[in-house]
Amino acid sequence: MVKVQHIDSKEWHGYDSVFLGEKSIQKEKNPILDDLLTKCKEKDLKFDYLKSHQGFVFYVSDKQSDEELRIAGSKIRNLIDRETKSLLVFGTSHINPLIEGVLLTNYQFIHHFTKSETKKYALNAIYVDEKIEKETLKYLNKMQQALYWTRDLVNEPLSHLNATDLANRIKSLEVVPNLKVKVLEKSQIETLKMGGLLAVNKGSIDPPTFTIMEYKPKKPSNKKPVVLVGKGVVYDTGGLSLKPTPGSMDCMKSDMAGAASVAGAIYLTALMALDVHVIGLIPATDNRPGLNAYTPGDIITMSDGTTVEVLNTDAEGRMILADALVYANKYEPELIISSATLTGAALRAIGTNAAIAMGDASDKTFKLLEKSGQSTHERIVQFPFWDEYLEPMKSNIADLKNIGGANAGMITAAKFLGHFVKHPYIHLDIAGPAWLDAKENYKGQGGTGFGVRLLYSFLENAHHGKR
Repeated sequence: MVKVQHIDSKEWHGYDSVFLGEKSIQKEKNPILDDLLTKCKEKDLKFDYLKSHQGFVFYVSDKQSDEELRIAGSKIRNLIDRETKSLLVFGTSHINPLIEGVLLTNYQFIHHFTKSETKKYALNAIYVDEKIEKETLKYLNKMQQALYWTRDLVNEPLSHLNATDLANRIKSLEVVPNLKVKVLEKSQIETLKMGGLLAVNKGSIDPPTFTIMEYKPKKPSNKKPVVLVGKGVVYDTGGLSLKPTPGSMDCMKSDMAGAASVAGAIYLTALMALDVHVIGLIPATDNRPGLNAYTPGDIITMSDGTTVEVLNTDAEGRMILADALVYANKYEPELIISSATLTGAALRAIGTNAAIAMGDASDKTFKLLEKSGQSTHERIVQFPFWDEYLEPMKSNIADLKNIGGANAGMITAAKFLGHFVKHPYIHLDIAGPAWLDAKENYKGQGGTGFGVRLLYSFLENAHHGKR
């Protein structure tokens, strides 16, 4: 972890240094820095650097978008030496996204290497001007803490993270004030008649879990809670409808990224002590073809009594989410948001650059979520949620079936989920941006932690949360 903190000295020599904006260089009255700035202005460069025996000196124009600054921060982390311990950032304008880029690029998933210490980045401190508000430093440090935790979850293989392990990792977050976690075991899940979660789990030797997170400050700004629901399929073989391995099953440890994003967002909300009451529900299991695995043709009774004809066991995410959504209704929430790597259709539709959002929440709510997506660059694209899209999900022998036709799979899946919700609802299909096969700037390779900053920003904006 890197601590972002105020510098206790005016002396910058000996540090790798970043000058953000022209004014930060002009204040130094240093001919070498002046030459760097002149060169950048003449060539219209927004990013450049010098390297000497004393280290790197970077210039970054502050006349850039937040996302361009995050990418600049990523470049800086990739250029400095692995042994570099400290980085000094001059400037006060737009510093937040630049440091975000450095911090998120500094993330490493290396603890399974036998000699991980030889690969570990030494960076442990970023120093900033004392004029930077303490709340900004707090956010950068807590955001890093929550994002690293979330990415670790998504990157962890099934051999080290089954449903019970996932629940225990979330349970460990209870050390944060006002955050409580309750884990329901299989017998309690059976008592609740969560037919979808139990059906998917029938092929596994590991039991399912249902985790309930609740962050409730002493004086929340919302009278009714916001409920976040995350898909916790810790590994997905497709069940009896077996997936091909290359380009599919080989990265299915990430099929719990929705659960990770929900847990990570609530973790960050609690760390930042926002004045918003939020609940997280995480049904978890792996999906395997073993034992008495559920089969295409089965009819499953969900916890609200709805019967579902199973036509494809690889459409398991909606089966476990449906039970969680039924459970969410008991809180009489002002809003329910589900997050899931739900459909390949979403990835094919818009790629890895955004999530698809669908639901019946108000236009105001969607606009707030879109605004949060733009500010964090965890963008959403709203798709229709018309009733006609539920028609393909109706069965001839049961109330519903778990797959529709070949078209609009991300919408028909969302309409299936919407059947179980009795309150304003948004579903986020994060199948595209939650996992990257190749490294991409600060988003990295593997689990990106998509959704944590988006949902946190939304909760803060929607409820004017106090940091």
